[in-house]
Amino acid sequence: MTRRKFTSKFKTKVVLEALKERQTVKELAQKFEITPQQIGTWKRDFLKEADTVFSKGEKSKKSEAEEKKDQLLKVIGELKVENDFLKNALR
Repeated sequence: MTRRKFTSKFKTKVVLEALKERQTVKELAQKFEITPQQIGTWKRDFLKEADTVFSKGEKSKKSEAEEKKDQLLKVIGELKVENDFLKNALR
């Protein structure tokens, strides 16, 4: 028997149904043809990562600052190379 692979869209659909609590986990497992333990695992993982949904803007600001820092370090490196070249040319 081969393992079934589920898409993130399917997992999200199952977890959202579980969070609505309109049906029991056992009923959902039968409906979606998966084990109740799998629903519990997906639900736990979903809730653990839920806080990252609203912090995406903060991450982009950090990456933007890191990009600026990298760019400035690159410019500093280029200026140092140029400075060293000119010092050697004057000797």
